[in-house]
Amino acid sequence: MSDSTTDPEPRPAPARTPRTTPSGQDDPSRGPLTVLLRGGEVHSPADPFATAMVVERGQVAWVGSEGAADAFADGVDEVVDLEGALVTPAFTDAHVHTTATGLALTGLDLSGARTLGDALDRVRESAASRPADRTLLGHGWDASRWPERRPPGRAELDEATGGRPLYLSRIDVHSAVVTTALLDLVPGVRSAAGFQDGEPLTRDAHHAVRAAAFAAVTPLQRTEAQRAALRHAASLGIGSVHECGGPEISSEDDFTGLLRLAAQERGPRVVGYWAEQDVAKARALGAAGAAGDLFVDGALGSHTACLHRPYADADHTGTAYLDTAAVAAHVVACTEAGLQGGFHAIGDAAVASVVAGMRAAAEKVGPARVRAARHRVEHAEMLTPEAIAGFADLGLTASVQPAFDALWGGADGMYTERLGAERARTLNPFAALLRAGVPLAFGSDSPVTPLDPWGTVRAAAFHRTPEHRVSVRAAFTAHTRGGWRAVGRDDAGVLVPGAPADYAVWRTEELVVQAPDDRVARWSTDPRSGTPGLPDLSPGAGLPVCLRTVVDGRTVFVRPDE
Repeated sequence: MSDSTTDPEPRPAPARTPRTTPSGQDDPSRGPLTVLLRGGEVHSPADPFATAMVVERGQVAWVGSEGAADAFADGVDEVVDLEGALVTPAFTDAHVHTTATGLALTGLDLSGARTLGDALDRVRESAASRPADRTLLGHGWDASRWPERRPPGRAELDEATGGRPLYLSRIDVHSAVVTTALLDLVPGVRSAAGFQDGEPLTRDAHHAVRAAAFAAVTPLQRTEAQRAALRHAASLGIGSVHECGGPEISSEDDFTGLLRLAAQERGPRVVGYWAEQDVAKARALGAAGAAGDLFVDGALGSHTACLHRPYADADHTGTAYLDTAAVAAHVVACTEAGLQGGFHAIGDAAVASVVAGMRAAAEKVGPARVRAARHRVEHAEMLTPEAIAGFADLGLTASVQPAFDALWGGADGMYTERLGAERARTLNPFAALLRAGVPLAFGSDSPVTPLDPWGTVRAAAFHRTPEHRVSVRAAFTAHTRGGWRAVGRDDAGVLVPGAPADYAVWRTEELVVQAPDDRVARWSTDPRSGTPGLPDLSPGAGLPVCLRTVVDGRTVFVRPDE
């Protein structure tokens, strides 16, 4: 296998579908079934060669060998013959915008547009197909990937929509292009910070038009979008999502509606973060923390990430929304309230402000209390060695998105265009974070990049900058157990007795113990270490297919026609 270290005797997993022999029914009116899964591969540190698992009362009760499974067969409600399939912990996506993801899934998604003309054609088609919508919504354009190298102009969008209100967010969701009709619905927007005629809207102007656009989404549309996003997540083996809401991103109704929907209907767990410097508000809304996309800066693609030195393709250093004093005050308030705090920080200057603010807070309330709170930093793309040391010292979780590197990294990518090759090569240093002992939680920032857990693991293991690569095992852990640890749960995200029964069943090929190259420590990939295998994620290899997803012992997805 190219660029990888593998178990010399991979264990075959036949590409067959599990068969279920129920003696009970997965009835919503009763508690979770007691289930025996057998005849497959169970990814568990409790037994690296496990082939069977028992689930009881929503928890993993036992993992072990096929022979020992016979003792449980007569005492369970259901027996699942895995027929060689792989069972793993369900994934946790640690950064999602659920409603926006659902709207992109069901509406105008420009992430696949290859040219400016293609994007405008898709706008025309969407406008024609949705004559009753008060405001048209779309997402995902990225002019840096188009030959024209420019976003759609307002006149072009006015023509394509027939003069209707339209909001089109850039792929990073930190800028947007809109039609004249939408601008006319927002009084004062033309004098707001971030409005420059003929350019995409950023900052206050962008926030204002986004609020106006999403206000046109009806409660029914919003709920259907949320359902679509959660169904899609479940179909990918995702058992939990961390919703990153806030007053500049969605709305209180959107946030509380999603939490209520997730509590009432079967699907992935939803942990909500509310991005506002109001601890009481976050708690009242049912948030796990006043965190998530609490913006310290913007994004690189929109030239709004806050840098120490100017952009390579612009004569400024981006935008700072919060300074060190504001960060410190928020961390103190969250720590004293026993609530997680956190921030969105991408540029090196923004990350430095977060670390400095955290240190100032630790001086006031004590470093042990700050560490115990497990505060988070979302994205954290531009990290200096000093910042990484600060993360480790302060117990910060880095909630990161490996797909960003897959999409924007490399010599010809957007990172290099914005920063130059030297600075671009420093971005997303996952290996350095792990070496320093910084906890990682992987996510997608969907709809910025798609929900795609195995693709995310692959992106981290085969980072475009080789020195930032981590083993598949480490990346998988960051996307399963890492998300649980990020919310303060050390007992979950792994298939061991007593852990929540959140798991997924996969059709895949051979299992291997894989590292991308010799930069990854050999001890973690030597088959003699008893490390359980995972699918081969080498570039070009097919990714596993989800057959079933189970949350809290209840099935939330079964692949149809299998």
